[in-house]
Amino acid sequence: MFQVTEAQAAQFQEDGYLPVEDLYDAEEMDLLLRIGKADQEKAATVHALKDAEGRESKLWLTADTERQDIYNACCHGHRMVDTMETLLGDEVYLYHYKMMVKEPQVGGAWEWHQDYGYWYHNDCLFPDMASCMIAVDRAYQGNGCLKVLRGSHRLGRIEHGTFGTQVGADPARIALAEKHLDTVYCEMNPGSALFFHANLLHSSGPNESADPRWSLICCYNTRHNPCADKAGHPSYSPLEKWDDDRVLALGRAQWQGMQAPA
Repeated sequence: MFQVTEAQAAQFQEDGYLPVEDLYDAEEMDLLLRIGKADQEKAATVHALKDAEGRESKLWLTADTERQDIYNACCHGHRMVDTMETLLGDEVYLYHYKMMVKEPQVGGAWEWHQDYGYWYHNDCLFPDMASCMIAVDRAYQGNGCLKVLRGSHRLGRIEHGTFGTQVGADPARIALAEKHLDTVYCEMNPGSALFFHANLLHSSGPNESADPRWSLICCYNTRHNPCADKAGHPSYSPLEKWDDDRVLALGRAQWQGMQAPA
């Protein structure tokens, strides 16, 4: 079972992000990918957002923490939640989770932004929030992997505006930050994860490859951080932690249920 070390926690504080290889195994990610592709209920809630050049990336988002499924098994698991609590130094609760998809050759870019650039407007008082991106399939530069500006979480909140149908950070401020901070491409194999602070500037390029890019992102707020109670972005309620073996158990059961005759 993964347990974050003091050195890794210090790296997170310095860089604003922490990559963890093989947080999930091959069977867990195979189940998550198959379920995600076959999940008609989630497909009905997909939003397609355009980048500044009109290319589309797709996502669905929910704050449903009660359902016994593979998504919640990832979001409630000790390896995820215990790591988040160590990195943020506080009890956390699930703010929401989302599956993001970039289709081959047509998937769009995500503009440079901070998650707190959005969540600030939900009356989240502090930026003491973080997310974890799980690579469900391989993410690399060609299919639009995440890229970050190392240490940019220490810049504070940057003004955001609309570009395409996305909200992104002030381009002039981004250009200034890029002169002083390293740009890091976060290439990830299936099952690897990236924990990142809500003020970390991040973006991703378009998918110009023949490979899709699927990722599950689990987002958390800290207990002490007051915020508005909105659909998909709730205020505090205690998060029950689940044993990590429930990812496989619930995933297998969910997939079998999908295969059963209607």
